[in-house]
Amino acid sequence: MASLFSRRPRRITWIGLLLAPLLSFPALALDPAETRHLMDRVGFGATPADFSRFAPLSRTQAVELLLAETRRTPVTPLPDFLGQDRANFSRIGQMAADERKAWEDKISAQGKAMKAWWMQEMLTTPSPLTERMVLFWHNHFVSSFNKVRDPETLVRQNLTFRRLGLVDFRGLLTATARDPAMMLYLDTPQNRRQGPNENFARELFELFTLGEGHYSEDDIKQAARAFAGWTVDQPTGRFKLNPGAIDPEVKTIFAKSGPFDGQDVLDLVLDDPQTAKFILGKLWLEFVSDTPDTAVLAPIERQFAGDWRIDRALAALLESDAFWAPENRGRLTKSPVDLVVGTLHRLNLKNLPPDQAAEQVRRLGQDLFEPPTVRGWPGGTAWINTDTLLQRREVIDRLVRGQSLTADDLRAVAPQAPISVTLLALPPRQNPPAAPVAPIAANSIAPDLDALLRDPAYQVK
Repeated sequence: MASLFSRRPRRITWIGLLLAPLLSFPALALDPAETRHLMDRVGFGATPADFSRFAPLSRTQAVELLLAETRRTPVTPLPDFLGQDRANFSRIGQMAADERKAWEDKISAQGKAMKAWWMQEMLTTPSPLTERMVLFWHNHFVSSFNKVRDPETLVRQNLTFRRLGLVDFRGLLTATARDPAMMLYLDTPQNRRQGPNENFARELFELFTLGEGHYSEDDIKQAARAFAGWTVDQPTGRFKLNPGAIDPEVKTIFAKSGPFDGQDVLDLVLDDPQTAKFILGKLWLEFVSDTPDTAVLAPIERQFAGDWRIDRALAALLESDAFWAPENRGRLTKSPVDLVVGTLHRLNLKNLPPDQAAEQVRRLGQDLFEPPTVRGWPGGTAWINTDTLLQRREVIDRLVRGQSLTADDLRAVAPQAPISVTLLALPPRQNPPAAPVAPIAANSIAPDLDALLRDPAYQVK
């Protein structure tokens, strides 16, 4: 018996080696439909290169690769107006009428350059997930050029979103609370001990961290006192503390008392599990579906509240069965950025300069750097009505045909260069090709491509 048992381990090991390939159950590689779904959600549509590089990868490996490739700096050179004419912001009130008008014209021109800069980055970035997250935070921590009127501060806020937007929510929240564009937009510099301004404290609780119903009006009043003294140094456009405006007295916020300052208030909201729940709920609506699943979200929320790592929380969402479920595909309406950038990106169209692309996105209702209210763009089905649907179809037609989108009447002009179109823009209800179809002749739309782009399914992702 002893000799029999002595041979058994070798025998089991040999059988195990034979059966290992059958029992290992390797993760399945992405099929083209899954690649298209993933890139529709985390970027601006799949390119031929995406189909090739994701073909051997599992869902988890694809998500890990996308996160590993994210950038924290743009590839597009920053607008050349950064650092110029800062002193003028301190003397706007003393300008004569003609000088003030010239200054406003200059600021407006810089605003257009700022929008074209970001559009160029979205069109050319090797990390579309980065731009997707910058756009997400821009619509969460809303600031608008319409009120701020300082393009440099808005560009620097955009840089903050890309530097921290996939890293650490605690750091992102702190940086945004001290961000000059945010402070100017929500009147933080007007917040003083003798006259608290509640705008930032209210939006901090309602829109940025906790959501409605999880704070009291007195919490807002007390928090506003804590932020008194936070201001912007106009000559430099940077955050600074005004000691004379600080309120050092005891405040009571969320039933806790102390001589709280602004950073203490941020720590208090980060100590509340509701903040993790609120942020994860918005990420779900952005990437998964229009109906959050509390059972799926609960463990991710607990993890997020423990480390505040945005990348880990996003990875958990993208790797969840809910993200890949067939019933959650084609459920989200494309924003104007999705539609315009996605069409240019998917079809490898080079006929639209970034300033014109930004202008067309504005016409469709998504003016970059200018969300309509402090709540941002409502998104979802609000993007489409009887007017915008017709405009969307016309935009797609003209993009593919190489026609101008600059004139108010969308008057067609001859394209400056031939256009090569690759058939990849298949709607979610159809199976994608195994490989790109041969390029279509310049300035023409093949009947099958024309039908696909006109299909209502092309408006969703």
